[in-house]
Amino acid sequence: MTYSKENDTELRRNMRLEYIRKRESLSAEEVEERSLRAVERITALPDFLKARTILIYNHINKELSLEGLVRHPLSEGKSFAYPLCENKTELTAMIPGKWKRGPFGILEPERQSSRELKPEELDLIICPGTAFDSDCHRLGMGGGYYDRYLPKCKNAFIIMAAFEVQLADKLPFESHDYPMDIVVTEDRIYENCS
Repeated sequence: MTYSKENDTELRRNMRLEYIRKRESLSAEEVEERSLRAVERITALPDFLKARTILIYNHINKELSLEGLVRHPLSEGKSFAYPLCENKTELTAMIPGKWKRGPFGILEPERQSSRELKPEELDLIICPGTAFDSDCHRLGMGGGYYDRYLPKCKNAFIIMAAFEVQLADKLPFESHDYPMDIVVTEDRIYENCS
């Protein structure tokens, strides 16, 4: 098959569907238990321990949940920001006041009652995604929000939180796709080998 943008788009769409199905095959109990194991791995990281300001996400469906991270004793004194999708292309980090349901059905900080952070204020960012590979390439949902936002975060260590079932042999990767520093799952840590 000759490479084309259409072929790449179709491949990514099919991979998203495949790995979302794998993630959705986990029971609610498995999601909860595996999420807590991944959170324990995250809290043991030196980059987590020294971070003061962290961008995390509110999970949807059967994404890995970071609720245990916010409540973890080692999180005391840290500020947690959440993404606000400002429009169809831009993400902003906000320390929440009140919450609202965003356009994708995810709880987001309400702009008027929340405090915006500049990208360079973030020490650590934990991203969701549909799939990853052992080179720490991440496949998101296709909106490109994180791929556009992460290059602005000059001081942040970047993690993807995922389940082992989301590990792909190899993901399509282009120059605009932003690699993770590490991927943390319930069973191990993958370091950026690229």
